Amino acid sequence: MQPFHHLLANNLIANITNFTVWFALTFWTFLETQSVFATGMIAGIYLVLTAMLGIWFGSLVDHHGKRNMMMVSSIASCVFYAMALGGYALDPAVRAADVASPGLWLFILASMLGMIVGNIRMIALPTLVTLLVPEDRRDKANGLVGMVSGIGFLTTSAISGFLVARAGMGATLGIAILLSIIVALHLFSVRIDEAREETEEAPSNTIDLAGTFRVVMAIPGLFALILFSCFNNLLGGVFMALMDAYGLSLMKVEEWGLLWAVTSCGFILSGALIARTGLGANPIRTLLFVCLAEWIIAAFFTIQSSIPLLAIGCFLWLFLGPYAEAAEQTALQKVVPYERQGRVFGFAQSVELAASPLTAFLIAPLTQFFFVPLMTDGAGADMIGDWFGRGPERGIALVFTITGLLGVILTIFAFRSKSYRRISAAYAAGNAAVPTQ
Repeated sequence: MQPFHHLLANNLIANITNFTVWFALTFWTFLETQSVFATGMIAGIYLVLTAMLGIWFGSLVDHHGKRNMMMVSSIASCVFYAMALGGYALDPAVRAADVASPGLWLFILASMLGMIVGNIRMIALPTLVTLLVPEDRRDKANGLVGMVSGIGFLTTSAISGFLVARAGMGATLGIAILLSIIVALHLFSVRIDEAREETEEAPSNTIDLAGTFRVVMAIPGLFALILFSCFNNLLGGVFMALMDAYGLSLMKVEEWGLLWAVTSCGFILSGALIARTGLGANPIRTLLFVCLAEWIIAAFFTIQSSIPLLAIGCFLWLFLGPYAEAAEQTALQKVVPYERQGRVFGFAQSVELAASPLTAFLIAPLTQFFFVPLMTDGAGADMIGDWFGRGPERGIALVFTITGLLGVILTIFAFRSKSYRRISAAYAAGNAAVPTQ
């Protein structure tokens, strides 16, 4: 196996580990508390920490060996999961999911920090694609990365519901600790030549935000591309806050986990198609077309209380996701200098996710205290309840529909912007040669 394939396999196990904890924590919290507010707060806290740490993670990736930082990521995940498991075992309030208990939120925080340090891997991997894969095959390599993420998502979806239902959070965290140790040990056997030319670099103990910002602004249209993804994620935060609550309102946790496992095949299928066919001559155009399709789907997949409609919507949403991710990564890998890619990927992650916490923190209480009553026995139920439906689940569904319509308007605006034409021209012009193996 080539180093790139070793890294893909290693990331697969790491993704399964972190996704399993994420799904299990969200499922467990909702089932124990029956609170949309609580699950929305989990999503919001996760996104806040991810946005805050992205630029620092990117600096670590640029200033240290990328393979070594992936090992550090797994070791740190193991430590945080062990802390969470200790809190779960020792504090009865945590096991009882007492929302008023500080211990519960410390347990949630430790679990999420274990997942969040896994984002170091998400920043390091696309920079290693730049290093290890020739330019004309990077879009296909990014498709393989998406396919591996899809396999991890499928596996996680299949097992998380059963783990929560049959074994609980304690066993889930124990498995996560074991897998984190395994992937860290495996990385010791992967050898990568990461030698770089001497460049003007900030000291390794700084995040060099100013220098990174100058690189982003020097590439025509790049900041606008990141800003578009930022607004896109503003709407996407709705899905993180409400999707599990909506699905678990329609079916049992085991069934919801299996539905995600089946629909995650769309993730794998699209990754395989990208790896075979690529993204076309202009990945920026591909990105915007994909976003337009995603928001059209979002506007209609909860239009009625239907599990088949929900399954179709989830499948299509997951099928399109790798196209958007691979398109953005391919563009950044070509137009951003290699020695700055970690910081630019981290900067993009931070800026793009900065809007999502606002949505998650806002939409959860707004849904709980406004839209749910509105569609249960309020004016909304009186106006559209005869065809849209009534009840708490219909209140969540209405938020999805409104979100999708707003996303369609945003994407049409982006297509018509000068920034879209500028970043497309910058991608066509390309960038100075970057190291490959």
